[in-house]
Amino acid sequence: MATMSEQERLQELRNLYETVEDLIPFNKVLGLHGMEIDADGASIHLDMREDLIGNFVSGVLHGGVISATLDVVGGMAAMTSEFLRKESISYERMRPTSTIDLRVDYLRPGAGERFTARGFTLRAGSRVAVTRMELHNEHDDLIAVGTGTYMLNYRD
Repeated sequence: MATMSEQERLQELRNLYETVEDLIPFNKVLGLHGMEIDADGASIHLDMREDLIGNFVSGVLHGGVISATLDVVGGMAAMTSEFLRKESISYERMRPTSTIDLRVDYLRPGAGERFTARGFTLRAGSRVAVTRMELHNEHDDLIAVGTGTYMLNYRD
């Protein structure tokens, strides 16, 4: 059996993420879109909306929205690196990651109109991965950083 190239495996995973993007109701509520993956990690976009404001005086993004967005991209990064690292794992066997721990440091108010979250894997073992995430606005201001620990789940 011929093995797939890294690019073919990435495309297979992109197809899965497009399906997942449509299936997770909370991600739809947040308005997360434009999932992108590559060998270095994952990214996702979020557009500011009035119902995502956490401070009505300054009109900045709610901290819970920031945390949830970083959690999503961290999980995506963990799944992506694991999928690329282990050729024996097919996307049919993959299941959503489970968050074990999430730490978020809010570095400045979430001001902006469009945000991009990027995540990459620091270390992955056989069932647990640790990721690092960042959230930037459209001016490339660093809004928040996060570290996530995820349980990697597979169907036997």
